[in-house]
Amino acid sequence: MPDASVSAPEDLTSKIASLRPRQRERVVQLVDALIEGAVSWINPESDFADQDWVNEFGDQLRLHHGGSAIPLTKDKFEYAMVNTFLDSGHSSRKLGNGNPGADIEVDGAFWSLKTEAAAAIKPDKIHVSKAMELGKGNWETEEDIAVLREKFLGHLTKYTRVFTLRCLSRTPADDSSVAYAYELVEIPHALLERAKDGRIEMRHNSRQNPKPAYCYVNAEDGTPGFELYFDGGTERKLQIKNLWKRHCIVHANWSFITAS
Repeated sequence: MPDASVSAPEDLTSKIASLRPRQRERVVQLVDALIEGAVSWINPESDFADQDWVNEFGDQLRLHHGGSAIPLTKDKFEYAMVNTFLDSGHSSRKLGNGNPGADIEVDGAFWSLKTEAAAAIKPDKIHVSKAMELGKGNWETEEDIAVLREKFLGHLTKYTRVFTLRCLSRTPADDSSVAYAYELVEIPHALLERAKDGRIEMRHNSRQNPKPAYCYVNAEDGTPGFELYFDGGTERKLQIKNLWKRHCIVHANWSFITAS
């Protein structure tokens, strides 16, 4: 049975005819973007990214870039994920901004979402510029950093899955269009938990105050996994640096061209 909330073609024609010329132009651009879609790849082992899901999220990306040249920001990524899951038959909701750790709920599970879109993004290494805020506390010795690391390990208990949407490239396709490439990567929760056994190194010679520190973490196979960077700047935040993508799961990717 047709969805009663969707206008019949003749109703759409009538509505479009009532628009101003510039409004009709925007509608045409929107329709063109949806018709063209995106070229996508799906990981056959993904537990949620089937063709329907990937098509829906690709539409979200296309719709966003129909009106913006800025890569999807974290809050828009959260809404796009919730809308995509709802449209593809899952239960999902966005959690409040003050909720510690988790950003969305999907089929009863709590997920943390990140984005990455730096101009110098590394295809094989993931960078999370703000894993969490570390707040107040002592920040002078390796023992102090170990206490701050416990805050991160506690933060991990607030969610079960971690995803980052990476804008790998945005380059001019010609004088009037831009080519985009995105990928959705899951950072294994178990990999992040390995931080508890990481090697802490304080940069005592740094002029920064508080002094920065690193926690070097190996993957299960003994190779480098990632680094926790304790940024002692004004925000006192925790970053995740040089996380090798080979230890992660790429669920899907998308590429498309849109008018600039």
